[in-house]
Amino acid sequence: MEMESGGSQVSSAILDDDGRPKRTGTVWTASAHIITAVVGAGVLSLAWAMAQLGWFIGICCVLIFAVVTLYTSNLLADCYRSPDPVTGKRNYTYMEAVKNHLGGKMHVYCGVVQYGLLAGFAIGYVITTSLSVVSILKNNCFEKNGIGATCKFSNNPYMIGLGIIEILLSQIPNFNKLAWISIVATIMSFGYAFIGVGLSLATVIQGHGRSTTLFLSSKGQSSADSIWNRLAALGSIALASAFAQIAIDIQDSLKSSPPENKVMKMANAIGIFSMTIIFLLSASSGYAAFGSDTPDNILTGFHKPLWLVNLANVFIIVHLVGAYQVIIQPFYRIVEILANQRWPNSSFVTREYPVKIGKLKFSMNFFRLVWRSIFVVVATVLAMAMPFFNYMIALLGAIGFWPSVVYFPVEMYIARQKIRKGTIHWFGLQTLSIVCLVVSLAAACGAIHGLAKALGKYKPFMYKA
Repeated sequence: MEMESGGSQVSSAILDDDGRPKRTGTVWTASAHIITAVVGAGVLSLAWAMAQLGWFIGICCVLIFAVVTLYTSNLLADCYRSPDPVTGKRNYTYMEAVKNHLGGKMHVYCGVVQYGLLAGFAIGYVITTSLSVVSILKNNCFEKNGIGATCKFSNNPYMIGLGIIEILLSQIPNFNKLAWISIVATIMSFGYAFIGVGLSLATVIQGHGRSTTLFLSSKGQSSADSIWNRLAALGSIALASAFAQIAIDIQDSLKSSPPENKVMKMANAIGIFSMTIIFLLSASSGYAAFGSDTPDNILTGFHKPLWLVNLANVFIIVHLVGAYQVIIQPFYRIVEILANQRWPNSSFVTREYPVKIGKLKFSMNFFRLVWRSIFVVVATVLAMAMPFFNYMIALLGAIGFWPSVVYFPVEMYIARQKIRKGTIHWFGLQTLSIVCLVVSLAAACGAIHGLAKALGKYKPFMYKA
């Protein structure tokens, strides 16, 4: 009996209550994952969004979407375990949480939206990273030959280089092992965001800021263009705040004590507060510097000091290399869970082989090696073929924002709390859901308009920035 007791103690020291390896995540690692996901290179485009909406509506949108995201993210945090949010059975994926709370086939729709969006983001990250490399080359070319010089570079070699790096990093098995990547990526995201803010504020302080408007701006635009741009701006702010697609997976990396839902809510607050401060600083300073002529990416509006602008682009590259792994991890995970369920006795799928290179020790799984490498290759080829895919990402994001960020968390909360239909509480939750649906549809319209223009502009594999 003593031996059994000792064995049980050893087992509990290395395994969690579900028999899986002990989770080691904390509020700080979860916060780093959230910041890595939401404070991406898209933060540099928020000044453009502010320019379309004006000071009042722009700032209100940033604050409103931050509050909505925090509220629905906290609802989702209570869905990690069911039926009880502290002692219930773990839901390892967003799909599983939806299935156990809502039943039926809703989880299938959830999976299509979630994993399609994550795969799309991975392709978008390849494109954005290569554009940052090309920006450094262009800045150096302009410095050497003058601003009016023709400086065009193909993105393809840099997409291929990024693909090779991501194949190597993709062998990191799960979120538990990604904490260091998220911490580095978080530092990088703060770095380039504050460089953009600093350069913008310096422009304003030197007296070179442009005129701005309190409300909607349409200077230099046709009425149709201004409408499309406002829709796109609204969608950009809403989608920039979203991280629901990876929230359950982040929560599954947390220690079980204190309760995961409480720790996740703290991480949500830290992550969203940090996000909001950066969003407001970047959007406001960029708009103050450029006014109605604010570029899509505020860094492209600066060419000096060259070393600082190039450093910001280096920060973007390092951040997106890490963010790629954070954002795509749930997609990797669901495929590997399904493969393990389908072929539980296959050593190719399930067996881990210990590998030692010098002092570096890790495990290798052949299925993980093959399938993740194939995914990275396909994503890289698609990025090279369709450099306008960012418009497709905007469309996927618009389609995915309402169901993943608002609808499923709200409906799971209603089901878990048994909120009766027709009550004031029920009407309030449904009103929130409907308003966010309208925002999603508006953002989708703007994305479709941009995609239609891009389709006639680019040639596959031939794009040069």
